[in-house]
Amino acid sequence: MTDKRAITIHFADGSKMALDFPRQSANEIAAKVKFNDVLKKRYMLFEADDTLLMIPFENVKYIQFYPAPPDLHDQTYIKGASVVG
Repeated sequence: MTDKRAITIHFADGSKMALDFPRQSANEIAAKVKFNDVLKKRYMLFEADDTLLMIPFENVKYIQFYPAPPDLHDQTYIKGASVVG
């Protein structure tokens, strides 16, 4: 499994921001806990280029994660989908 991670945030105004970063958690269980924490807080924090970025969910249309996690405990997760439009 690769240690490269990336995220593309698509904003409600049509703009987008892409970030890449190294793996943040040593194991999948820790990653799931962090994911659920972000969902509860309704914002994401990134340290990027010596700055702190705070992205509130209210400004976000959708988010793409790379690579897709193998499982999201307690979340409905449809696998094998394709973007067609």
